[in-house]
Amino acid sequence: MDKLDLQILNELKKNARQTASDISKNIHLSVSTVIERIKKMEKTGLIQAYTVITDDAKLGNNLTIMMEVSMEHPRYNEAFIQQLNEDPNIIACYYLTGEFDFLLKICCQSSEHLEQIHGHIKDCPGVRLTKTHYVLRTIKNIYSSSPRETTD
Repeated sequence: MDKLDLQILNELKKNARQTASDISKNIHLSVSTVIERIKKMEKTGLIQAYTVITDDAKLGNNLTIMMEVSMEHPRYNEAFIQQLNEDPNIIACYYLTGEFDFLLKICCQSSEHLEQIHGHIKDCPGVRLTKTHYVLRTIKNIYSSSPRETTD
């Protein structure tokens, strides 16, 4: 990966629907080179997917919650992860070091809806403890990190 790939990635992060022609104009590179580099990044798995970012509140999910989950033993982790993957309201899950084993990001409609989700999580075998944090306001929310600048 070089500076040109980084510039292409940054353009795609701004708007993944923009054309290779638009990207080429913005970074002063030929259209064919932009297309070739994008295809290479897709093939190597550097670019994993293109997606849409929605406004959760406009979809009726007015609450964002961060929930820490502590497990009794790691043998329960795989079944827990499988159950999390079945719940569309759990939109992110991170495996952690420290006092808690998992950090979940949950988007839901109401406190009552959260209570249902919380009940399902607590019913999972091996769940020892949860700690729930209501998100008051999102300050920063990017969906992938930018690679650091390369020195050529």
